[in-house]
Amino acid sequence: QVRLVESGGGLVQAGGSLRLSCAASGRTFSRYTMGWFRQLREFVGAISWSGDTTNYVDSVKGRFTISRDNAKNTVYLHMNSLKPEDTAVYYCAANFEGSWTSWGQGTQVTVSS
Repeated sequence: QVRLVESGGGLVQAGGSLRLSCAASGRTFSRYTMGWFRQLREFVGAISWSGDTTNYVDSVKGRFTISRDNAKNTVYLHMNSLKPEDTAVYYCAANFEGSWTSWGQGTQVTVSS
């Protein structure tokens, strides 16, 4: 298990940008695929343990980017061109052997029109 803490949420106008961070505890962070979800159920995107591979839900492709810094045990969600429909609580999660086993507490993102 790894403990995850998100930060960086807030209120932004449509068209603006935010960067969410997810700090992980534990020495094995670099072994996990990491993902971002919103409202707990909607998959946003994920990044492989090495950072070489990412994938995103169609609705955020071209606007959101996931990156990670394994030296800092942190994964990021860079969100650009935000839309009101992006408003949600965003969660990061760690995938161990095919299952999302660890979740953060979430951070609220609100996009005003």
